[in-house]
Amino acid sequence: MDRSIGIAKEVLEIESYAVKAQIENLNTDFSKAVNEISKLEGRLICTGVGKSGLIMQKVAATFSSTGTPAIFLHPSEAIHGDLGIVQEEDIVLAASYSGNTQEIVTLIPFLKRIGVKIIAITANRDSALAKHCDFLIPISIDTEACPLNLAPTASTTATLALGDALAMAVMHKRNFTREDFAKLHPGGNIGKKLMKIEELMHTGEKIPKVTENTTMRETIYEMSRKGFGVTAVTDENDTLLGVITDGDLRRLLEREENPLSIPAKNVMTKHPKTINPEELASVALKKMEKHKITSLLVTNEEKKLIGIVHIHDLWRLELF
Repeated sequence: MDRSIGIAKEVLEIESYAVKAQIENLNTDFSKAVNEISKLEGRLICTGVGKSGLIMQKVAATFSSTGTPAIFLHPSEAIHGDLGIVQEEDIVLAASYSGNTQEIVTLIPFLKRIGVKIIAITANRDSALAKHCDFLIPISIDTEACPLNLAPTASTTATLALGDALAMAVMHKRNFTREDFAKLHPGGNIGKKLMKIEELMHTGEKIPKVTENTTMRETIYEMSRKGFGVTAVTDENDTLLGVITDGDLRRLLEREENPLSIPAKNVMTKHPKTINPEELASVALKKMEKHKITSLLVTNEEKKLIGIVHIHDLWRLELF
C-alpha cells in the first residue's frame, strides 16, 4: 500500500475516534448551555485563537444558518476596540484546547465586567478558561492526528463536532423548521429546494379556469390562451370542481362528432390532483412524477382555487 494512503487512513481513524470519544464528555453543563442559547435575546459571540479560531468561525456560521444570531470575534481584536460589539444580553462561546490561551485569558475579565455568560470548550479543567466560565463543555483526545502530535488536528475536529452538536441541540430546542431554514437560505440549491409553492404559483388572470357550464369551444380557447395544457373547472365561488386536460380533449374528440357545445362539467375529471400553497416545491415535483402530470392546481383549506404551478416552474429551480 502507498504510504500516503496508510497515513491518510491513520488520520481518519484517529479523528473519527476523537469525535466519537466526545459522547462521553457530554454533561449537564452542555444541557444548560443549550437552554441558555435557546432563550438568547442577544447574539452568540464565538471566539478562539489560531486553529480554534478558524473552527469557531465555522461554528458561528452554523448557528446563524440555523436560527441563532452569531458572530465571530477574535480575542486580539476584541481587546483592541472590538469588545464594543459585546452586549450584556449576549453569550460568549470560547474554544481553547489548553484553556490558557493568553488572548482569551486576557479577555475574560472584560467579559465578566460586561456581564455576559461564558461557555467554554476546553480540555483543561484546571485552566483559567475552565475556572472562570459559566458552563464547561470538556473535550478530550488521546493524540493529535499529526505524526509529530503537534499540529491541531484531532482536537480541532472534535471541537468542530461539539460545536455542531451544540448548534443542532439548540435548533431542536427552538423547534426550528424547514420553513425557517428556507427563509435563511434564499439563494443557492438549498433555497431553491425549500421554496414554497406560493412563491412559484401563477395567480389571478393567469390561472386557466372555466365554470361547469362553459362550452367546450370556450374551454379550448381558455386552455390555448393560458398555455398550461389544462384548465380548472370551478363554481361561481371559485370552489374547484374538476380539471380538463389535453388528454381529456383527445378522448372527447374520439367519441363525439360535435363536441364544442358540450359543457365542461360533462368532460372534466373530478377530484383533480392539488397542492397547498404552503407545500415545498420539492413536494410538488414528487407529486407530479408520481401521477405523471405536468400541472398542479393550488387550493386553500376551503378548496378554493388560488393558483397553478407547472413543471416548467420547477425546471427553473433545477430540482431535477
